[in-house]
Amino acid sequence: MTLQSHYIPNTPEEQAEMLAVVGADSIDDLFRDIPDAFRNPTLDLPAPMSELDVQRELAELASRNRPLGSGPSFLGAGAYNHFIPSIVKALMTRGEFLTAYTPYQAEASQGTLQVIYEFQTLIGSLYGMEVANAGMYDGATSLAEAVLMACRVTRRSKVAVSNTISPAYFQVVRTYCQSQGIELNTVSPASPGIDDATSCLVVQYPNFFGYVEDLEGLTGLAHANGSLIVVSADPVAMGMFNPPGHYGADIVTGEGQPLGIPASFGGPYVGLFSAKQQYIRQMPSRLSGRTVDSQGRTGYVLTLQTREQHIRRERATSNICTNEALYALASTIYLAALGKQGLRQVAELCYQKAHYAAGEIAKLPGYSLPLQGTFFQEFVVQCPAPPTDINRHLLERNILGGLDVSPNGDYGGEGIPNGMLFCVTEMNTRADIDALVTALGEYN
Repeated sequence: MTLQSHYIPNTPEEQAEMLAVVGADSIDDLFRDIPDAFRNPTLDLPAPMSELDVQRELAELASRNRPLGSGPSFLGAGAYNHFIPSIVKALMTRGEFLTAYTPYQAEASQGTLQVIYEFQTLIGSLYGMEVANAGMYDGATSLAEAVLMACRVTRRSKVAVSNTISPAYFQVVRTYCQSQGIELNTVSPASPGIDDATSCLVVQYPNFFGYVEDLEGLTGLAHANGSLIVVSADPVAMGMFNPPGHYGADIVTGEGQPLGIPASFGGPYVGLFSAKQQYIRQMPSRLSGRTVDSQGRTGYVLTLQTREQHIRRERATSNICTNEALYALASTIYLAALGKQGLRQVAELCYQKAHYAAGEIAKLPGYSLPLQGTFFQEFVVQCPAPPTDINRHLLERNILGGLDVSPNGDYGGEGIPNGMLFCVTEMNTRADIDALVTALGEYN
């Protein structure tokens, strides 16, 4: 079976010319490294079904899931169960936004451009930064783009990454950097060991385990070596903690999912990206700006577009081809609905409830808190048995437990022996927390 297709717009002569350049005899020859068994496998597909039968089968499969809301959840680690006011969905699903989300034609997209402008303003204010862009794919790719940006700004190719950032984020950063000639070094926040060849120090705030590190000290250390400080920050935590900009951070990114976006099995989400104004020309994605027309009326336009779609490829800062405008709208509505005091109240509820839970769990025989310091809504518990077994016990009581961060668990890093990462948000009632503590005590 040939891999050629009638749908490929190249003529046979053009294909032969290209194959000659790369040194291949045929298109099949391009894929010779793929074993024959996998190149054209036999597909063992079931017989066709009626639409009604397909709907029934999909419904049965969906019923096996455990959706948030069916019982208490204490799982976080990057996707969080926060309350979403009804106004968010009511406004973002209006036809004006659903059908006109692209910002390219300014004359037809004033509403979308204004929303993006407000989104940028809110994120810049939230993180204490001078400028924010119109949105990225998600928190992980935002952080990876920030690393590339830091290397462009400093013209250095060595990066120090804290070993307390999300392992999923680290994998994305590594994927982005592996073909760029960028050297990644994993360091401890206690002694980063950066030098004058390091482009940036990458940290998470709070870190993956939920704890707040000395961001002021780390920023000073990075700047003393001429390096930038790149921070991935939880936007909800900014409701009660000083933002990274307060400490002089150079680039601040984050995951916008906690701001009015449901967990949704991991996406789609919206990435947050902000920086000091002096680096604006190296920012990825695009920026919406406010101006006036010839008659003095306020208007909104795309002010900065540093993508290869708009400028020479060699000068482009990224190939981000969407700004997740609809979810940026959701986050904008969420922040506007809550306001400054509302966001602070959410953050304080998360903080207080998480500390209550941690204190009660620590009283149980065999359970302890192995990490010291200030934490926000997540904390690690060292359990008397493998977290997998304890989570199975919790699920029998309709409780979704935390993430296994033991060396052989889901974390992927060195981990903490029998460690479980719990998350408590404003969605967890005192009764939920007490039920968790009781269930953990039963297991021991």
